[in-house]
Amino acid sequence: MHKNIFTRFAAFFLLLIPPAISSYAQDKRPNIIVFLVDDMGWMDTSVSFGDSVMALNRKYHTPNMERMANEGMKFTNAYATSVCTPSRVSMLTGMNAIRHKVTNWTHLLKDKPSDQEDKQFNRIDWNFNGYSPVPGIPHTVYATPMPQLLKDAGYFTVHVGKAHFGSQGTPGANPLNLGFMVNVAGNAIGHPQSYYGRDNYGNIPGKFTFNAVQGLAEYYGSDIFLTEALTLEALKSIAQPAKTKQPFYLYLSHYAIHDPIQADDRFVQKYLDKGLDPREAKYASLIEGMDKSLGDVMNYLEEEKIADNTVILFMSDNGGLSLDYARGGLSHTHNLPLKAGKGSIYEGGVRVPMIVKWPNLVKAGSLSDQPVIIEDFFPSILEIAGTQKMNLIQEVDGKSFLPLLKGEGYLHKDRCLIWHNPHQWTSPDGPGINYFSAIRQGKWKLIYDYRKGKLELYNLDKDLGEQVNLIGKEKGLAKKLSQELTRQLKAGKTVMPTYKATGKPVLWPDELK
Repeated sequence: MHKNIFTRFAAFFLLLIPPAISSYAQDKRPNIIVFLVDDMGWMDTSVSFGDSVMALNRKYHTPNMERMANEGMKFTNAYATSVCTPSRVSMLTGMNAIRHKVTNWTHLLKDKPSDQEDKQFNRIDWNFNGYSPVPGIPHTVYATPMPQLLKDAGYFTVHVGKAHFGSQGTPGANPLNLGFMVNVAGNAIGHPQSYYGRDNYGNIPGKFTFNAVQGLAEYYGSDIFLTEALTLEALKSIAQPAKTKQPFYLYLSHYAIHDPIQADDRFVQKYLDKGLDPREAKYASLIEGMDKSLGDVMNYLEEEKIADNTVILFMSDNGGLSLDYARGGLSHTHNLPLKAGKGSIYEGGVRVPMIVKWPNLVKAGSLSDQPVIIEDFFPSILEIAGTQKMNLIQEVDGKSFLPLLKGEGYLHKDRCLIWHNPHQWTSPDGPGINYFSAIRQGKWKLIYDYRKGKLELYNLDKDLGEQVNLIGKEKGLAKKLSQELTRQLKAGKTVMPTYKATGKPVLWPDELK
């Protein structure tokens, strides 16, 4: 009889437990961490993503990236857009920039385009207010955001660090409107005012600007570098779901290594001792601080015994900064052998480091040379999470790379990747910077230079540095790629810039002679 009473009491008690909590204990879906770095170039690491260890790889020290690569899969042909917000919106929505039309970074201020006035071309109409989770906001793209889909599927969703999805005063500026249940330090800003806790990350009376990082008051006046503070907050934020076995999605989006290029005092001296230019030593210290964060996250997962059921996806939002006013040395040399850097349509601006670690599924020390692009994260993460029957507002351009993680062979062999930069991003022009579009299919990459009205064609298998233009030798191939680039631009309802002198639009790629 006592046993019967206990059984009834236990059954009654279970009825009081919210169904979501009781189901989490049995939930075997993987935790998912996106570890996103700002402005990190393909060569900004001691991990080689090329055929061999190169000179710049020896410049940096990223032991935790090495560890992650040894335990996971390196992607040697991974791409983003050439500047930050377009990449972030593509990851958030699964759309290519020609479709979402957030083709440059979003200004902090609402309704203020960030692209500069140009002498040759009129400014195009683009979504300069960024992404919006609700319809009807002028100059935004309205789409279903990935975090909301994960939240609806039962994931605990956390945003830590840089957001930069939309301009201040629009719904897209606040990660809590996108399906994130926790937001630490994310809003409309694109870079920090200061990385230093002793500067309150910019929150000093009389010195405050809108780029001061918010949400970290407990670290004010300390010696804790911004990268470290964000890491500590990220680990605090996932402690509860880790304990209750609720699957979580952590978007740890570091402000590092975006300018201002400030020294991380924990690491900078070793680079000065190696003889690096002082600005380059500061840059290298930012990279190593980011790498320590990665190591801290991996260590935490192991300590909590959840590493085997956690996927970590490491990515950068664009190529490395390569302008002499911010870096030591000559402009456009900081990503060699890749050509140019951030803002450029050449490889230095769009090819980025990518590693995925997923114990028991991804083969340790494996490598994929198949081209992938940042909008592929959207379908890949949702497939990893096992989401089904999604009602999406947008048409998704990204393709899931989960089969690659499983080692299931070649994926999307004839697929084309597209980049579109119809703006003056900065002055003066640099290689591949300002008014370019490009397409890659297999080993071939076609580039359209609007200013010159010219096409360039490169074989990336033989010419990673894009030095030998084969447009005159491969006319048939160039024609085919220019037609495909035109088709996709038109399918995305792209509006081409118009000439100030005539008012006429720039020719489509397949109209060039």
